[in-house]
Amino acid sequence: MYYYSNINFMGKITNSLGIIPARFASTRFPGKPLVDIQGKTMVQRVFEQACKSALSLVVVATDDRRIYDHVVAFGGNVVMTSDQHPTGTDRCAEVAAIPEFADCQWVVNVQGDEPFIQPGQIDLALNFLTKNANCPIVTLAKKIDHKSNMNLADPNMVKVVFDKDQRAIYFSRWPLPFHRNLPQEQWLAEGEFYKHIGLYAFRREVLLEVAALPPSRLELAESLEQLRWLENGYAIGVALTEFESISIDSPADLELAVRQLAVGSH
Repeated sequence: MYYYSNINFMGKITNSLGIIPARFASTRFPGKPLVDIQGKTMVQRVFEQACKSALSLVVVATDDRRIYDHVVAFGGNVVMTSDQHPTGTDRCAEVAAIPEFADCQWVVNVQGDEPFIQPGQIDLALNFLTKNANCPIVTLAKKIDHKSNMNLADPNMVKVVFDKDQRAIYFSRWPLPFHRNLPQEQWLAEGEFYKHIGLYAFRREVLLEVAALPPSRLELAESLEQLRWLENGYAIGVALTEFESISIDSPADLELAVRQLAVGSH
């Protein structure tokens, strides 16, 4: 049984659908879609930012009645989904497969834990997808500034390398590329590295296809589902953004985000 609330097609990029996966039972931060950030919940902030983009329709996809009722309360669009999905992509695919959304040619998985997502980042991915017939999936990346003091070896910061046509070659938790002739402490200053930002835009039929694939060898090794798509021959376009993403995975991340909001960073 599916539930709908306040579905309003807004008429921007025709047949585009943004889906925000939001589950309550996060291991590291239970209930985080409903956490308050300066007077608004995380899921409301993500929804409102996505609605500022060129997407013609935005919906929250959840498996929890508390989140569902909250989205209804603030006037958002929401769909109740299964509680058995291992990934946000699987949850998005369930929504995209609903007959009422069959005309939605372009589907964007908007991460539910990035309350300050820039509408322009969504538009960037959508534009790349609609303009590049050879890339049925598009994601984002940001060049890592050598002054940022980021730790390239941090496994929580996924890196991506791509070809001259901005098609992904590989994603890894390990620093890529490996600069054989440089000391590791000089890699950021002398090399070029890109941080993967986990927003995904799909052609609808491709989203349904990749969600039906079994986990792959490289995916299981790195715990990165996009490697499953590469292993099965799907080209992934990589659009470059200047904006840093702030993913809230823990209460500590939330504290940092609130501090940045208070000083006007977003």
